[in-house]
Amino acid sequence: MEQEQARSQEREQERNVEQEQARSQEREQERNLEQEQDRSQEQKLKPRYPLARDVSCWPCSVAEAPSPAGAVGTAGGAVGTVEVVGDTGNPGVHLAGCLEQLRVSRQERRDRSFRRSRAVHSGQSVRPASGRTRRPRRDIPGLSLLPEDQLLLHRRCVLRGPGPQGPSDRAEAGGAGHLPVPSQLPSLEDRAAADPDGGSPFPQPRFHVNINGFLDRQRDQELQFTVGNELFHLIPRYFVNVPSRPLWYTVDQTPVLILGGIPEEKTVLLTDTNFKDFFLVELSIDSCWVGSFYCPQASFTATIYDAIATESTLFIRQNQLIYYFTGTYTTLYESNHGSERWVRVLANECIKRLCPVHFHSNGSEYVMALTTGKNEGYVHFGTITDGLVSFKLLPRNRSVCSAILVVNCSITWAVFVAGDYNLLMLVEIVGPTSSKYFQVVSYDLVSDHLVVLYTIPEFIPDARGLEFLMILGTESYTKFPMVPKGMSYNPYNNLLLIWGNFLLQSFNSENFIYLADFPKELSIKYLVNSFQGDMAIVTENEEIWYLLEGSYQVYQLFPSKAWEVYINLQVLQQSSLYAPNETMVTLFYEDKKLYQLVYLIDNQQGRLVKRLMPVEQLLMYQQISDDYVLERQGSHLTLSFSNFCPFTVMHLRELPNPQIYTRQERYRARPPRVWEPWGFHSENSLAVYQGLVYYLLKLHSKYDKPYADLVHDSTWRWWKNKKQDQDYYFYLASNRRNAGRVHVDMTSYEKIYDLKAENELPERIFLDKGTSYSFSVFLTARKPEVQHGPSFQVLSPLDLAVVLADPDCIEAVVKEKVLVNRNSVLFWVTLSDKRSCFDQGISGHHLMKTSMLVKVLGSSGHCFQNTNQGLRMQGNLMVPVLIGCPPGKRLALDITYTLQYNRVQNKHYFDCVKVDQEMPCFLFRDTFYPFFLIQDLVTGDSGSFQGSYVLKVVGGGPTLDTIKEYSEEEIYRFNSPLDKTGSLIWTTENTTTTEDLAFNIMSHNSLGIEWLCLENSPCHDTIPHSIFAPEFFFKVLVSNRGVDESTYCDYQLTFLLHIHGLPLSARRAFLILLVSASLFVGLVILYIICCLLSPYMVKFCNFLRWKINSIIGLESYYTYSTPSDSRAFSHSGTMSWRSSRLNSRVVYKGAEENKAETKDALKRKSTT
Repeated sequence: MEQEQARSQEREQERNVEQEQARSQEREQERNLEQEQDRSQEQKLKPRYPLARDVSCWPCSVAEAPSPAGAVGTAGGAVGTVEVVGDTGNPGVHLAGCLEQLRVSRQERRDRSFRRSRAVHSGQSVRPASGRTRRPRRDIPGLSLLPEDQLLLHRRCVLRGPGPQGPSDRAEAGGAGHLPVPSQLPSLEDRAAADPDGGSPFPQPRFHVNINGFLDRQRDQELQFTVGNELFHLIPRYFVNVPSRPLWYTVDQTPVLILGGIPEEKTVLLTDTNFKDFFLVELSIDSCWVGSFYCPQASFTATIYDAIATESTLFIRQNQLIYYFTGTYTTLYESNHGSERWVRVLANECIKRLCPVHFHSNGSEYVMALTTGKNEGYVHFGTITDGLVSFKLLPRNRSVCSAILVVNCSITWAVFVAGDYNLLMLVEIVGPTSSKYFQVVSYDLVSDHLVVLYTIPEFIPDARGLEFLMILGTESYTKFPMVPKGMSYNPYNNLLLIWGNFLLQSFNSENFIYLADFPKELSIKYLVNSFQGDMAIVTENEEIWYLLEGSYQVYQLFPSKAWEVYINLQVLQQSSLYAPNETMVTLFYEDKKLYQLVYLIDNQQGRLVKRLMPVEQLLMYQQISDDYVLERQGSHLTLSFSNFCPFTVMHLRELPNPQIYTRQERYRARPPRVWEPWGFHSENSLAVYQGLVYYLLKLHSKYDKPYADLVHDSTWRWWKNKKQDQDYYFYLASNRRNAGRVHVDMTSYEKIYDLKAENELPERIFLDKGTSYSFSVFLTARKPEVQHGPSFQVLSPLDLAVVLADPDCIEAVVKEKVLVNRNSVLFWVTLSDKRSCFDQGISGHHLMKTSMLVKVLGSSGHCFQNTNQGLRMQGNLMVPVLIGCPPGKRLALDITYTLQYNRVQNKHYFDCVKVDQEMPCFLFRDTFYPFFLIQDLVTGDSGSFQGSYVLKVVGGGPTLDTIKEYSEEEIYRFNSPLDKTGSLIWTTENTTTTEDLAFNIMSHNSLGIEWLCLENSPCHDTIPHSIFAPEFFFKVLVSNRGVDESTYCDYQLTFLLHIHGLPLSARRAFLILLVSASLFVGLVILYIICCLLSPYMVKFCNFLRWKINSIIGLESYYTYSTPSDSRAFSHSGTMSWRSSRLNSRVVYKGAEENKAETKDALKRKSTT
């Protein structure tokens, strides 16, 4: 037996060894197979899926940090940016997506899981043999990975989220990480930037946190595009020698960009990371062509010529047809308006061009379609509101040709000026002699009025060596005809550009300036505007030119000597972003920087890359190559360069704290402390941290309390009831007795109000009524030539100009101080609002766009500063200015001071029987004195509202569940002092009313409110539900619109007011009194009757009791006196009822005889 056991053990060991060897071989084969697959790249790549903004689960996994990249701007909430500042003493924390399925609130309400990203780093890609773009694998076994939109915290990092960025709802932020952030006004695109606590010289790369609403999960859990089928091969014929095309989208709004132009294919490039990664998608459209005699189109093509992306909808043009597709964004709008397929619109029209509208306004986005054929001279004006698309034909009554009194005309281009509700059209007119000329025509959408603004000259003016020429009509012209092709408009500085084989610019759409630096032999194909003070120009032969707004010089970037120098330097550095054979696909701005999307062919392999266009370096190289001098010093030549910059040093000083002007809300959220011996974060600690961050963002997005807290910080209520136990929790953590070995410091989660300026102007400035922004500019002259005399002054040409786009709305005051001993000049600049160009608006909405340009004369294109981020242009600072009600301001009821003041004025205060700390009660008979606060959620400032307002009761009910909204007629009757129907709820002794005398105007100095609840009011004769006095809940609306001139803000506050002690009506009170008195009198009468009849009742009761006892006694006696008859009774079940009655009479008779005998015996004893 022992030998057999030994043999079996040996056989078992041999089998184990063989199995282990087999497993190792299988693992080796799997590794080899994976390597082979990575080399061949034949497997299908899964679509990347962006991170949701509202994630409801906390357990999350760990992922590798992505490389940061730039972003285009975004639409965010109206309350500012959320920023989470990392802990400087903790190691880097990488947070990724939840392991459990979670709700993607901004894309769909169904559960989705995260997918691995295919995003390539900015300007880099890994090109497989098949030509598909792929990112290296970053798998962590057992954990799901996020794409580039993951939440990531580095040391000394800052995370930001949605906020008002130009115009009012753009999300932007500094911080190292991808952070999904909820906001009060939803948006689809957010940015996060790396900025170590602000003011750091380190770079600030941007990230995308976009939501792609054009993906859908199939039954097999695969994510697929809803707009078409994804292709995985970049065929060279798609891009090689194909002309570049413009990238059109709604600025600061669009999460997904689309680019057409692929020849003979109904295929587009689609991206949600600004081409940091991309998808090649074949659109699922019918590709039909319904040409007819009124559509002058000679041939059919499958090419997508025009493509425009808005916040939720994509538009394309193929041949003469246009289609749109609305993405699935269920929480962006009240209901989902997502498309199931591409929708053909204006099917009976012949569309020759789509024109973009770069900015949203009035809660809508716009697109324009130019027609040809039967509706020549009209514009189809498209409006996208809440995901719904509608078109209307403009002008409404007659065509443009009829309005300008011409027979034959055609609209070449159209621009919509949203601030003025104005449509500018470039109209081509054919004269009687078949000669063509162009006019700029303005159409007012409100008044339906059309007027000719400007007639473009037929020939290009002769500038005679000048950089620019004012077109006055008296100048001479060349023989080159002017051929306009399009227009561009910047709403921030009102700059209108007309372009073709020339450049005309105007700031009032009437007086134009000809820019002579652009060669008349070239023809412009499209413009790329940054809307930050500069633009790029692309010509028909793919040349790239550059223009600084406010200057008149046009610089050639490509091809140029400077470009050759730069390319040679890149080749020496072996950069992968450049190749001998390349084709530009498009050109676009992102984060104030110019980028190219280029198709490169290197070693017979093609790839698409996104790379930075180094404008500053090219301008500097160009300046050096054009202006240098060879001077002989001794026996050798010395190369010297001329520097045309008028200053050597330029500093911005005395900058105010930026938050009050940029309107960005910021929070500090440090990772929890880990008490493990090795000090590294675990999955549990990361889950706790992500849960805390998400809960913080949830508090931020939902902080909208009508009753003002003592501290209007969304984190205050988080810890206010646990601060007293803070030391106890720290004691547990210090002794390693806390749960999970993770300690969360309450002071690590707070709002930041004291952010300092970073020695540069803010990205944009919000100005309320009468507010101002001040700063100073310090300049050191290059040539220190000093003149001595009565006063010292620097003779170097250091002149500072401040150019205002709307001088009627804002004003600038510049003061100068010469520092002779330092050869410098100090300028103080103050920008102020003039209280004249804006009415009132909701916080962060309907803001007026304007701008301020601070310019050192002679510095445009000549002054550069070396930084660790590279060269930066100096001397030309353009700052967008938004006039109106800044985001993040709100009106709230100052309940603390209201209670205190009411107690003092009324000499008492009686709260409800059931006390509610969130909603204190007020007594009906007391005068009510309300006070309100203006809370600035960005800066933390809070002050009493000193303006005027109108108070209305707009709803109410006796309980919270029965509150109803009142109609407009009811609101007037219940609140107007002019009411004659006896329906007033309240009144006041103030005599100030609105212009129509309909409502009283209140202020903080008002005499208070007296409650009336007249006969026809809803609070009259309220039925009490208990023994306590009746109660009523009033829904009160407070608004300062039209009655307050101290601010541009249209404050509206709706809150519930709990009033108790309401009196009863006279009728109901008399009825209650009558019923009560009747009950009382009835009880008294009943008592008297009971007292009078009580002796008789007692006698009767005694007799009845004696009678009952007697009967019981006789029955007992009979039972015990006749025991022998019990058997007889047991057999008498069939006895008749007559015999029973006879026996009863015998018993009663015997009882009477016994009673008589007993009485006789008692009498005899008494006589003896």
